[in-house]
Amino acid sequence: MSTKVNLPVWALTAACGLFSITGAHAQVSVDQPWVRATVPGQQATGGFMLLSSPTDTALIEADSPISKHVETHEMVMQDNVMRMRQIPKIDLPAGQTVELKPGSYHIMFINLKAQVQEGSDIPMTLTFEDVNGVRQTISITAPARPLASAPHSNHHQKH
Repeated sequence: MSTKVNLPVWALTAACGLFSITGAHAQVSVDQPWVRATVPGQQATGGFMLLSSPTDTALIEADSPISKHVETHEMVMQDNVMRMRQIPKIDLPAGQTVELKPGSYHIMFINLKAQVQEGSDIPMTLTFEDVNGVRQTISITAPARPLASAPHSNHHQKH
């Protein structure tokens, strides 16, 4: 792939400090997002997906209008008991896919504002930060489905 650069534009950009020596902004991919449907009265649920980035990046924040609080969590074995704990970020090593899934890393929606109905579309915003502190925000919509069902191929969403 060949790139043509207009010299006066390049010179102006470099002089203004807008030229990045480190290269292009990393693009995070979000695939197969889904949120677990809930039963009446349930106050929390999880969000799951596949995340990847061509450079070392981390998911540092998630937000959604469906709940009062949204956190990143992981499940860990401690004293022969599986425990869930909040973590400040989920690392995405360069070129690897990180799966957010039940029993592992996930996004936790806490103090739900309403029941999450199977088949409903759940909006969320994900914020990522690379090793240079550059942030990328991605807005997605994830289908709600029961925990026992497999992701549907028609809900494949990539960013």
